[in-house]
Amino acid sequence: MSIVTMNDITHGFTDKTIFRNVKLRLNRGEHAGLVGSNGTGKSTLLRMLSGTLLPDAGSIDWLPGIRIGYLRQHAELRAGSTVRQNLQEAFAPLYEAERRIQEIAEQLREPAGNGEKLLHRLGELQNRLEVSGFYELDAKVEEVAAGLGLTAIGLERDVGRLSGGQRTKLLLGRLLLEQPDVLLLDEPTNYLDEAHIEWLIAYLKRYENAYVVVSHDERFLNEVTSIIFHLEHQQLKRYAGNYTAFRTLYEQSKRQAEAAYERQRQEIGRLESFIQKNRIRKAKQAKSREKALERMEKIERPLPAAKPRFAFSVCSEPVPKVMEAKGIQIGYSAPLFAPRDLLVRRGDKIAVVGSNGIGKTTVLRTLLKLVQPLSGTVRIGERVQVGYYAQEDGFTGRTPLELVAELRPDLSLKEIRKTLAIAGLKEQHIRRPVRTLSGGEQAKVRLAGLMLSRCNVLVLDEPTNHLDVPAKEALAAALSDYGGTVVLVSHEPEFYKEWATDIWEVEKWK
Repeated sequence: MSIVTMNDITHGFTDKTIFRNVKLRLNRGEHAGLVGSNGTGKSTLLRMLSGTLLPDAGSIDWLPGIRIGYLRQHAELRAGSTVRQNLQEAFAPLYEAERRIQEIAEQLREPAGNGEKLLHRLGELQNRLEVSGFYELDAKVEEVAAGLGLTAIGLERDVGRLSGGQRTKLLLGRLLLEQPDVLLLDEPTNYLDEAHIEWLIAYLKRYENAYVVVSHDERFLNEVTSIIFHLEHQQLKRYAGNYTAFRTLYEQSKRQAEAAYERQRQEIGRLESFIQKNRIRKAKQAKSREKALERMEKIERPLPAAKPRFAFSVCSEPVPKVMEAKGIQIGYSAPLFAPRDLLVRRGDKIAVVGSNGIGKTTVLRTLLKLVQPLSGTVRIGERVQVGYYAQEDGFTGRTPLELVAELRPDLSLKEIRKTLAIAGLKEQHIRRPVRTLSGGEQAKVRLAGLMLSRCNVLVLDEPTNHLDVPAKEALAAALSDYGGTVVLVSHEPEFYKEWATDIWEVEKWK
């Protein structure tokens, strides 16, 4: 039974059409993946399903009474409450029922004429709490918190002190505890390390209700989906099976479409040749062929998906010792590890790995002297010029064209547009404010900026978050070919294992 149906959805932003007459059907209990290249509108589609964005045309019809839980790419939490309190908000109606029980108990201590009615209401509320498993809620909160790595962050920590990735984990945990009738999850594995992804896979596999999940993690999609919705060329197509089954069927349909296009092109050529040769000698037959040509429904040529390319240059050779730390203690109010010596040599390609919240980003920022070590010294070598890809970047209202032009005012707009295009950004992307682009498109803007930066060391903090599979492959190839030095934080071994020269396992530094 369908719990939601999209009919003839058309939507766009300024001069860019995102969807054209899109249809979607999600049945009760279905576990669906939503896939497509960066910028095809996956997050936009989830926003429409959640009701936070209205389409330009078409209708979205939900079954009455369906509860929707939506995890977006970018979300905010208000400071002043703890991680535990935010997780407990998933059960707000039950805590309100408990509060009401306490009020009724107080009222029953006083003489009143409606004692029987109060007792009846008290019984109803107590029964509701027992049926809902209210007295096991703390255990549920602890289970989800541990599974997503929130326990390590600290359940009593103020949410105002959380990083962007930690906020995403908290919001995901609260949604899972709410157990809505349908979950809408936008890239839930971003900021999760391998152990937490495994926990989420197991949780979603046994989730009885429906969900739609956007992800570029092929293994994750294979594990948790039985339906794939594919967005391409403003259209949405439904495939039965997991991601691997989808890829097989998709490649088969592409070959069939290309073959059909070629057959029709040959047929059109044959008809046009006959018409041209026989306009006078066989006028009646030529006219008949002309009419057949006019009636023919033309097959559009299948367009290959644009694949981004990245290439980073070395502006000059630095000294052999690029970065050197001696006896440093890394952290803010308290050290995260015992004192350590760290050395980055020219030409090194180092992957910094470990669970979320353990301090990988702090390691990078300390080596870059953006954070002072609690003790010890950090030295950056002569002629070292760093290109830094931070995990979060507060974009203003500037467009990609304006943003990159500020980095390289010596370049012409034509040269900048060319680099943005190579990175996979089209004309309609580069003139929109960066903050209105998808997460993957924003990542490509920043990578395009690095391509034009005068640097010889790349320091990259989770650059693959939000990138689709072709973009990840292109970035891995570019870093493999790069003649400079790389220090990378990543939670995807498949991304770096072929080219990394060293791996810093931060977990072992404890």
